Amino acid sequence: MAEVQHSTETLPLDGWHRAQGARMVPFAGYQMPVQYEGIIAEHLWTRENAGLFDVSHMGQLTVHGSEVDSALETLLPGDLKILKDGRLRYSLLLDDTGGIIDDLMATRRGDHFYLVVNGATKHGDMADMRERLPRTVVLDHMKEQALLALQGPRAAEALEALAPGVGELTFMQGAAFRIGDTPAWISRSGYTGEDGFEISIAASAAEAVASRLMESELVKPIGLGARDSLRLEAGLPLYGHDLNRGTTPVMADLGFAISKRRRAEGGFAGYQRILGELENGPVQRRVGFIVEGRQPVREGARILDGEGNEVGRVTSGGFSPSLQRPIGMGYVATALSGPGTSLTLEQRGKLFSAEVAPMPFVPHHYHRKGA
Repeated sequence: MAEVQHSTETLPLDGWHRAQGARMVPFAGYQMPVQYEGIIAEHLWTRENAGLFDVSHMGQLTVHGSEVDSALETLLPGDLKILKDGRLRYSLLLDDTGGIIDDLMATRRGDHFYLVVNGATKHGDMADMRERLPRTVVLDHMKEQALLALQGPRAAEALEALAPGVGELTFMQGAAFRIGDTPAWISRSGYTGEDGFEISIAASAAEAVASRLMESELVKPIGLGARDSLRLEAGLPLYGHDLNRGTTPVMADLGFAISKRRRAEGGFAGYQRILGELENGPVQRRVGFIVEGRQPVREGARILDGEGNEVGRVTSGGFSPSLQRPIGMGYVATALSGPGTSLTLEQRGKLFSAEVAPMPFVPHHYHRKGA
């Protein structure tokens, strides 16, 4: 569960967003830009050029200490011991029953790990990890850091002009750079399915760096609305919607995040349940689906089988600007999770026909080695 937010915090770029014409909305305890010129225009710009996202609401943490990789492996099912310096892994913070507390990125940076966790869950994540990690391990919240994401097929071209050498990074690799006088940790990763980068900088430098990026005609600012439609097309789950403590990595179709060694050795939270699901299949599984017609079916809609029995719920849904049709994802009984399976969705008493489809809906364009 995300922690209850009692007050709204301000992003380092709050005034900058408003000056760019952003419409601001509450999200994860912050006022955040939902759109500037319009969700569809921003979405398509990112698919074709380079979109600049402010993701400073995310939690940036460092984890130091004796045998820090072994300690983190008790909570995360990823193979961190073999992770090379400057390499990232997508992983999951699990509770003792294998439920997902959060999904995150973990990077080995020399003698410590750098974690990026979700904004709405970061304080709960930190409390949970501090309670469960050994006392030899210290977790620090990098409160003074901002995080920007530059995403799209021309992101490397735009960023290389400011951070020479950044184009040599491959997908899921990070390194230290400078943007002008500002030190920056830059990783080639993101949440859109496109090539792109995440840029960690001092909050005090965020406005200067964002303005410099915007000097390129390739770059436009992009809000939360397009961030959501882009990640949905890419088949990427959103914590608090498609993932929560009631879902396991196997149910969520995130088995790739559990390496062969970890499956064999275990030793992480919820291992017994997850091993059972890997061997026998989960009761429910996350799937993508395409919807007939033009009307999107939103989160919370019921998913029905041919006899009208509820077999699951929609967890994310919207109109795909790239495909020009409604798409979504949700959980269904495993027997109904195969591509091509017909489903009926019920939203406010109205029925919609849908079909299970492979994800991603739009192909990923990550910059992999040799690509």
